[in-house]
Amino acid sequence: MKQRFRSTLLLSILVCLTVSLYSEEILMQNASTPAKTSAASPSWMNNATAKLQKELIAKYGDQQRERIERGLHQVAEFWRADDGDAATFEEFVRINFAGDQPTLDTMFNRFQSLFEQLDGHMHEITREFNQQSDLDLGPVLPFDEVFAGYDPSAHVLDDFFNNKLAFTVLLNFSLTTLDQRLKDGPDWTRRQWAEARLAQRFDKRIPADVNLAISEAGAQADQYIAQYNIWMYHLLDPQGQRLFPPKMRLLSHWNLRDELKADYSDPQTGPAKQRMIQQVMERIVTQTIPQVAINNPTVDWNPYTNEVKPAAVKDSDATTDNHPITNAPEPDTRYARLLKTFNASRKADPYSPTAPTLIDRRFQEDREIPEARVKAMLEQVLSSPLVAQIAQLIQARLGRPLEPFDIWYNGFRPGSQYTGAQLDEIVAKKYPTAEAYQKDIPNLLMKLGFAPDRAQHVAENIIVDPARGSGHAMGAGMRAEKAHLRTRVEKTGMNYKGFNIAVHEMGHNVEQTFSLNDNDFTLLQGVPNTAFTEALAFVFQGHDLELLGLPAPDAKSQAEKTLNDFWSTYEIAGVALVDMSVWHWMYDHPQASPKQLDQATVQISKDIWNRYYAPVFHKNDVVLLGVYSHMIDSFLYLPDYPIGHMIAFQIEEQMKKAGSIGPEFERMAKMGRITPDLWMERATGRPVGPEALLEATQSALAAAR
Repeated sequence: MKQRFRSTLLLSILVCLTVSLYSEEILMQNASTPAKTSAASPSWMNNATAKLQKELIAKYGDQQRERIERGLHQVAEFWRADDGDAATFEEFVRINFAGDQPTLDTMFNRFQSLFEQLDGHMHEITREFNQQSDLDLGPVLPFDEVFAGYDPSAHVLDDFFNNKLAFTVLLNFSLTTLDQRLKDGPDWTRRQWAEARLAQRFDKRIPADVNLAISEAGAQADQYIAQYNIWMYHLLDPQGQRLFPPKMRLLSHWNLRDELKADYSDPQTGPAKQRMIQQVMERIVTQTIPQVAINNPTVDWNPYTNEVKPAAVKDSDATTDNHPITNAPEPDTRYARLLKTFNASRKADPYSPTAPTLIDRRFQEDREIPEARVKAMLEQVLSSPLVAQIAQLIQARLGRPLEPFDIWYNGFRPGSQYTGAQLDEIVAKKYPTAEAYQKDIPNLLMKLGFAPDRAQHVAENIIVDPARGSGHAMGAGMRAEKAHLRTRVEKTGMNYKGFNIAVHEMGHNVEQTFSLNDNDFTLLQGVPNTAFTEALAFVFQGHDLELLGLPAPDAKSQAEKTLNDFWSTYEIAGVALVDMSVWHWMYDHPQASPKQLDQATVQISKDIWNRYYAPVFHKNDVVLLGVYSHMIDSFLYLPDYPIGHMIAFQIEEQMKKAGSIGPEFERMAKMGRITPDLWMERATGRPVGPEALLEATQSALAAAR
């Protein structure tokens, strides 16, 4: 599941999805193209900066020359005519330049402390405004959607430039390029890293209305996805039979996929149910799903023929509405939502000259891993000869040719001998409510190797809420607040899907707690990028059966788990390529309609399938790779998952060497937001990459055979 970010002044993640790369070198390289971060520099700026440079060097000494020149240059790049005249500029610089270390230390400490309060309270407001939309608290009314779409931090960046606090930071702390962070970062102190992250908060001057538009588009897409349920008892197969139990309501795509995985434990009716789920998924991607069949238990739907009719049986309290019961398709709503997030994101492009698309910002700035390198890592997995070998093993175990839905094959997973019904029964008995899970968090963490006092420390900083959707993690923005774990809890209690998600989200929350509460600098809270928090959450999720008290995996099961990790990475790597390709297509066709985006996404899904999956599954033009809901509401998020799988494997291998998850997890999480390779080298001794997974998979394949 994804970690929920849209809530604080951390504009680099979902509001702007940016961590800019300004420096004198970059600005010189772009001198031929006027920067769009501000209006043209005032005509007096060069004379004023030259005058101040001489004056400040004379006052503070030549040892401050580099800081003075850099600070003046950075402020000049963002200063607009309406920020003040030459006299105002000169007065600001004289008053706010910290010319000695004690003053600079005081400035740094106060900015760090106050930004923690600002971020934390903005986050708190946003969390409360999203409560009705995020949690299972009854109907979402129109005004609830407005609250959810409101971003209280949208004007903060504007305010900080207007009141010149942003200029104070730019005058005194250095903006860095990714190249600088990669080259020099290993030798930086923690304080230097914190200063770099402080400066990056003001590396763009994006207007508040742009930030608000991005937030609103994201909230609307979130709401659309959160209510995209399929009532499974009301699906009819070609013979008119109902394959799923009453009251089963599955969210697309998460719950549909997880039910498909669970059905591998049912050799009798499982394949038929899986084929039906695949048919539903394909209808969603191609937008041929009847509008009336979405989140509606008052109709029966045959996804093969696309026939809909009034429900012949009742398994909910829902009442029939007055809408006509026809198979009229959903009117490209899925792609209209995606297009709106794209158009909102584009509003930030003119203010990001060194990373002029959201694609650039996501890879170069947010992930701090170039897109070409990410693509190469994904293709390294997708093109591995191990794929065909593992596919043969899966086919032998299934006793039938592979079908497209087998990209979600779950048979390698340790403990898969338990049926979904058995696991649901175990979980429901143990966790009838969200509160029951909350109380058990210390025990769960101790099972993962955390010392009792550390387990209690973390548990006291997590609140469990029943989610309206499938679930997410929402960290705290300041140490006085708590992280929130959201997972779905049905009226009959938590089921295994909900527990599996809860364990994943708990991994996020544990990372969020350590990386904030136990970090030496709150400006470094978090991890290098989203893939890392996903990786740490995957580590927890991979031990969910042990947390239920089921047998720990033996050596053979460990080999099975490695094969499962590889197959999952193979599956999600293609999904990530679809997400990346769709965003490139939108930028290449900025005037496209939802229908055109629908057609393009379907074709992209087919093309990537045909290249990397058809040779294995022997079927062309499958669209399943386009079903992930993240593609609609998460702003090019999906590449974080395969990267996360690779990172998770590297991390867990290190934890095995250390002999316990708890202490190593804490050590890694407390390193905070430095660059990905530096974090990984300090955590495991190797940079980010698929090599460790591929090597272990080769050995695991031999053991499994």
